[in-house]
Amino acid sequence: MRFLLFLCLTSYAFAEPIHSSITTYYENLEFKNSKQKTDGSVLGFGGDIHVDNSEYRFVYEHTDTNTFQPPLKDDLHVDKLFLRYGYDFKNGLHANINYINVLHDNIVPTAHGQSYGAGLGYDITPKLSANFTQFYTDYKDFDVYQSDIKFDYKTQLDDIKMKFTSITHIIHLKDYETNPLSKNADEDYISSGLKFHGHYESYHLGAAAYYGKRLFAIMDDGFKLQHHAMEFDRTYAVGFGKSFTPSWIARVQYVFQRAEEIPYHNKNVEVENLKLILNYKF
Repeated sequence: MRFLLFLCLTSYAFAEPIHSSITTYYENLEFKNSKQKTDGSVLGFGGDIHVDNSEYRFVYEHTDTNTFQPPLKDDLHVDKLFLRYGYDFKNGLHANINYINVLHDNIVPTAHGQSYGAGLGYDITPKLSANFTQFYTDYKDFDVYQSDIKFDYKTQLDDIKMKFTSITHIIHLKDYETNPLSKNADEDYISSGLKFHGHYESYHLGAAAYYGKRLFAIMDDGFKLQHHAMEFDRTYAVGFGKSFTPSWIARVQYVFQRAEEIPYHNKNVEVENLKLILNYKF
């Protein structure tokens, strides 16, 4: 974390920023068939800045979730910090460094867990690019290793710009048998997803689908961390957005997920997420 902050400060001091943006979002969560949670909300704030060949991104996220008591002792409150540094070598090669910190979780022992990531990307052709990122997450009682393999393909049909993305998450757990939270987990997981984004004039359309089980996964290029013991096996998402001015963009996104609460062997838990996003470029 200190290294990322040092890079940001020194680069900003010696170069002029190209452009910046800030983002805020609100999510409404609904849980069905869960033995732990009923509903909740997420509030996030973040930004990005581009300086010469460098990109800096950060997100701070706070979550409040209403719970069943028992088995849980209180409602859930979580704070997380996400950082990412990217560098473009201008020869088709890209690099990224990620950092995630679960700053606070008043119930789950994965509180204060920290994730570190490093990756390389390459533009195979002007339309096709690939990226490999390796993550390591250090929790108090166990460790998680995650390898992400991603391909992006960009194309255009008349005035419609499109991007297709395939991504595979390979997850390995270490020392997970030693505590009640993760003892019912598997040692290895593989989950794959397909994503689409379309852009026409001032309108944006997105969709995604993930298959295969995943647990304690890092998602969204290092800006989501699923640090609770929920084993997801299905995810579907659709989103719509509009640019109201060259600076303001608003989006709405719906996500459906199916999971098992592994401490209780409670299957068919459904999680619905409605997300509103507002972005301002300056």
